[in-house]
Amino acid sequence: MKGNNAIAEAAIQAECRFYAGYPITPQNEIPEYMSWRMPEVGGTFIQAESEISAINMVYGASACGARAMTSSSSPGISLKQEGISFLAGAELPAVIVNMQRGGPGLGNISASQADYFQAVKGGGHGDYKLLVYAPYNLQELWDLTMLAFDKTDEYRNPVMILGDAILGQMMEPFVRSPYVKPDLPEKTWALTGCEGRKPNVIKSLFMGEGELEQRNYMLQAKYQKMKGTEVRFQAYFIDDAELIVVAFGIAARIAASAVRRLRNEGHKIGLFRPITLFPFPERAINEQSGENRRFITVELNAGQMVEDVRLAVNGKSEVLFYGRPGGAMMTPEDLYEKLLQVYLFKLTQ
Repeated sequence: MKGNNAIAEAAIQAECRFYAGYPITPQNEIPEYMSWRMPEVGGTFIQAESEISAINMVYGASACGARAMTSSSSPGISLKQEGISFLAGAELPAVIVNMQRGGPGLGNISASQADYFQAVKGGGHGDYKLLVYAPYNLQELWDLTMLAFDKTDEYRNPVMILGDAILGQMMEPFVRSPYVKPDLPEKTWALTGCEGRKPNVIKSLFMGEGELEQRNYMLQAKYQKMKGTEVRFQAYFIDDAELIVVAFGIAARIAASAVRRLRNEGHKIGLFRPITLFPFPERAINEQSGENRRFITVELNAGQMVEDVRLAVNGKSEVLFYGRPGGAMMTPEDLYEKLLQVYLFKLTQ
């Protein structure tokens, strides 16, 4: 399957029954796939008149208890930010897919990772967080999409799949693992009609004295819980590494090839790959830091995740950055040369 189609089918297998979206390259295969698959499973597909309409339709469907999803690419996700903040403020579950493209502005349709800040720092208004997954192959697109629907219901919080143009367009084999739904709380809060019970109220407006502050304390406690239970990462060759590459998504896939080649040549270089960008695996990175180790983040942007790596390291190691901004793609060969240069420079000092 193509990556975009894998996401769409995984969502359907995970009992997503409402999708609203608006076309934008390079994620157009998702709404196209949903347009014919949703009716087959008794779900609802709507091509909205805009990205703003789409995210608010998801708000409405989620408020009624449906498993709901939308997808877009960078400029479209920007238009959805107000609605995402409303979802977080009202504690409504939803899965949001961003297949990133080059920016700023309309940019181009090549792969980028320049939406990192937008995804993990809260691109809309207010102190909210999304649970953010960064898959790096089609198997993870499939598995993490299914997981996203469970986690968004568990936490009553929007979840983002942060991919990119390459992941969305590439084709490769993967295992279509079956969906197994976990035990989750019944959605007693949903707007399902209130005959015989007290009406439910879903809102993000809290005007009572101290009401909003208490709401925010509650939301922050939920985000702290995520930090304690939802961190995901993978580490390769780091036990004796003198230089640790930190990369996510497609950049991590490129880095894996370069690191493997350098390891085969006897160089002590490792790879640390965050799978959750929020919560960020800061503790795990801090535990790997020390005087005899250096880190280098590899990103398809001008330097974003590097700030979180520096915060995690907290001065215990030097942290370098190598990246290419939106509109250009590094190759494993490019990265091999750069990492070898950085590694050997330290050895000759």
